[in-house]
Amino acid sequence: MNLDDKRTAMIFKAFCDENRIRILKLLKTGEKCACKLLEEINVTQPTLSHHMKILCDSGIVVGRKDGKWTHYSISPEGAAYAVKALNELTKTTCTDEDEPCC
Repeated sequence: MNLDDKRTAMIFKAFCDENRIRILKLLKTGEKCACKLLEEINVTQPTLSHHMKILCDSGIVVGRKDGKWTHYSISPEGAAYAVKALNELTKTTCTDEDEPCC
């Protein structure tokens, strides 16, 4: 797999905040309206917008407009890319156990 460094960095940025982790946990059960997320994580609307922009820009979350509200859900494609990126970045390439890689 050829990783896009910028996209991969954006994904890991999305995962490095407690509020964004809480949002992802809420979205695990399905699509949620921004108003529901506001109630659950107890932040201001501008703060929620900031977090949702980071999550959406990373590709992990997608938003769907419905009138004045946006409904958010986890992107299966974005989540799959994040898993592949983590696996690719953490797998070792040294195959000969008798010889050190360095």
